[in-house]
Amino acid sequence: MGKAKTPADLSITPRDRRFGRRSRQDRWWLGGDPVATAFYNALSVTFPKGEAFFIESVKAFRDGTPDRLGREIRAFTQQEVMHSREHVAFNRRVVDAGYDVSRLEARVDQVLALAASRPPIVSLAATMALEHYTAIFAGEILRDPRQLKGADAESAAMWRWHAIEEIEHKGVAYDTWMHATRNWSRWKRWRVKSLLMLVITGDFWKHRIEGALDLLRQDGISGPRAWAALFWYLTVRPGLLRRIVPGWIAYFLPGFHPWNHDQRALIDKAESDYEAARLATAA
Repeated sequence: MGKAKTPADLSITPRDRRFGRRSRQDRWWLGGDPVATAFYNALSVTFPKGEAFFIESVKAFRDGTPDRLGREIRAFTQQEVMHSREHVAFNRRVVDAGYDVSRLEARVDQVLALAASRPPIVSLAATMALEHYTAIFAGEILRDPRQLKGADAESAAMWRWHAIEEIEHKGVAYDTWMHATRNWSRWKRWRVKSLLMLVITGDFWKHRIEGALDLLRQDGISGPRAWAALFWYLTVRPGLLRRIVPGWIAYFLPGFHPWNHDQRALIDKAESDYEAARLATAA
């Protein structure tokens, strides 16, 4: 599977930022588009408990890791804790806007209960797959302005901040997996990680689509109209699902490592844009 290729000069920097505490969030906060709003809201519901699962899955294998990876696991944990906090606040605003997310939360609980019944190494493999998903999502959010076009400023800032840090720590779960499975054969390692990615992919899209459709029904959009609108949004314009396919395929290729695709230029640009916007607001 190749040696880990996390850049030697990478810095994983927890950024303690808070968003939307003093501002009202519109019901359709993403450009007035109920479909885009439903997709991101459904995704956000998964994060508070999902990221706690990621943390525990990685920490279960931190003993005996090289010093550098141990430091990266600590920074990863700090970032994920703050992501959970901000998505709790974001999800509260979703509820305040009139949505019932209880069914979506129950689905998250059901999936995590199943995951808890699996061996820790399976949880780590699932975390590695989901971390790859979040990283390729994050790359599109930062690369393509259409993904958050017209979004409420505070919400857009939160999603971009989250995207920056997901890219920054995208190699941590993978490097932990490589350490934990260092005595496995290359074939066994590839087979398990690939199988888990296929399972995760099916479950991820099934549940996110179900969640988005649930929220759209609460807006009076249902049936073929809702399915068609969501399909168009995900595959045509702006086409997030279509655009992440190459990154998803890369996961199965020999020699894969998350940092084979270095996206730090996206981080630098997003950080500079954030700073410019902050200074302009202060002025």
